[in-house]
Amino acid sequence: MKLYFSPGACSLSPHIVLREAGLQFDLEQVHLGTKQTKSGADFNQINPKGYVPALELESGDVLTEGPAIVQYIADQKPESGLAPPAGTLGRYRLQEWLSFISTELHKQFAPLFKPRTPDEQKSAAREAISRRLEYVAPRLEGAAYLMGDQFTVADAYLFTVLTWTKFAGIELDRWPALVQYRERVGARPAVQAALAAEQGK
Repeated sequence: MKLYFSPGACSLSPHIVLREAGLQFDLEQVHLGTKQTKSGADFNQINPKGYVPALELESGDVLTEGPAIVQYIADQKPESGLAPPAGTLGRYRLQEWLSFISTELHKQFAPLFKPRTPDEQKSAAREAISRRLEYVAPRLEGAAYLMGDQFTVADAYLFTVLTWTKFAGIELDRWPALVQYRERVGARPAVQAALAAEQGK
């Protein structure tokens, strides 16, 4: 498998999951401005959507969209516990979290990464993100991870989004549970390895 990624982007989530699952994979960095991969390929030919992540399978098929990719990876190594079995209520709870993180948190950051976004729109985005974090924080009080004691693909995704808060001007200090959670997930060896690899270390 080959993961197409850009440092600091949402592709960090499947990168973490690949390492948590202990699967063999290659990394190919993508310059999102030029749509060129580090090896010189046209990324638009790989993923016509033009954004990461994209996971190229050994069959040659390419999967896109983070929530789909991380579930695919988890299902390659079910014993990892990265996703509950398909068809169980736990799996639907996982999908509930992935959908929430994707639509209610991840997408709200988009205006904050664009230099030309008016300040008023940026303020509205920060307020929307803060409201969503107000929902998440209590769910992590007394729980190690979103689904309880088991780290899942949803945690890789939430951690990735939380790494953007400082850049976006959102301080997590008002939610101690989120600060502790980010530190706890960030200390996992697979997470450390993924971050180091993306920084070229």
